[in-house]
Amino acid sequence: MDRYVLLSEKEWHLGLFEKLKENFPDDEWILIQNKQDFKNEKLSFIKPKTIFIPHWSNFIPSHIFLNYKCILFHMTDLPYGRGGSPLQNLIINGHKQTKITAIKVTDGIDEGPIYLKKKLDLSGSAKDIFSRSSNIIFQMICMIIDENIIPVPQKGEPTIFKRRNPKQSDISKLDDLNIIYDYIRMLDCDGYPNAFIDLNGVRYEFSNVKNLKNSLEANVRIIKN
Repeated sequence: MDRYVLLSEKEWHLGLFEKLKENFPDDEWILIQNKQDFKNEKLSFIKPKTIFIPHWSNFIPSHIFLNYKCILFHMTDLPYGRGGSPLQNLIINGHKQTKITAIKVTDGIDEGPIYLKKKLDLSGSAKDIFSRSSNIIFQMICMIIDENIIPVPQKGEPTIFKRRNPKQSDISKLDDLNIIYDYIRMLDCDGYPNAFIDLNGVRYEFSNVKNLKNSLEANVRIIKN
């Protein structure tokens, strides 16, 4: 029996975890969702064959990725888009599709050798996209385990993405409806700061946007700053 760890702080990967357990009933799967549990002491007890990482916002220390095979799933066609906030940076740059790249974790940020890539459609809300990506990551993990894929070095000139901060969710200065639509949808998911406008001490947060012919419709949450 092999042991595998699924490392993610996102609730939408609970379904991915259950699917992996069902698909590999002869193996043991352990879900780690917080930084406190992602320690060498716990991993040395589990002795995982592989640590699969569909989403993790924290630093992965070298004493972990040097002792265990860690495979990260990054939402860009690497080496394009190394770095933070890949989904939002892709949409801002006008991409309609991308690829999820499975890489081995190394010292450099998103610089590791590549196991495989799969296409991902970027339509819909961030929640829709992450749900879609979860199904694709499931397929990729199955392929990596079943086919014993050997990673190959990245090729090409890298493009670096900068991690976005909550202040960049302010849409008050945007005047193009298509751009406003993209801002609202790309931030519409649990754990992300919704697109907002601050006015007279009140914050208006937007979600569930629809792009109509000459207008947008969205839900608005109004809170006192």
